[in-house]
Amino acid sequence: MVIPLPPGDFRAYLFDCDGTVADSMPVHHRAWQQALGEWGCDFPEERFYAWGGRSVADIIGSLNEAHGLAMPVEAVALRREELFRKHLPDVAPVPGIVPHIEDAYGRIPTAVVSGSTRESVTASLTALGLLDRFDALVCADDCEKGKPDPEGYLRAARILGVAPEHCLVFEDTELGIRAATAAGMASVRVPQPHER
Repeated sequence: MVIPLPPGDFRAYLFDCDGTVADSMPVHHRAWQQALGEWGCDFPEERFYAWGGRSVADIIGSLNEAHGLAMPVEAVALRREELFRKHLPDVAPVPGIVPHIEDAYGRIPTAVVSGSTRESVTASLTALGLLDRFDALVCADDCEKGKPDPEGYLRAARILGVAPEHCLVFEDTELGIRAATAAGMASVRVPQPHER
């Protein structure tokens, strides 16, 4: 199965990472559950997917607020990252996405635009053997505002030197699709695990 693309004159492909290139969302959820469980905090799968595209710091802050907790953001984020890395061997590419990455390689510029840290994105792409397929990475550390704000996608377009209207975004979350739309870019929705 190859994910179908909308018609258009696309001169750059911009990919979200988790759930779009790397089928890592189940692994991320497991790492979140373990890290948050150490603080007596639950993160149901439905909420986890609904919050897809938000930054780690934003998620921890919202969970603190929702549960009346004071989890230290940096410590929980580091613990979650450590647990995620432990499970990296379980991560595979999202079905139907690698053909688009390979087709674009050397033909049109590509970038990853992710709400995850550069460390996490680099680890995922390296584990999949795809890191060298991308001309640029724009990660949570590079942006002041996360998705649905278009900042990350607009930054990637500038780095690649391609006008937003000529970029095609690959996304698995509603927040990501909204960010692409706000950036003036076309998008293709990548099915989440329960939709495949």
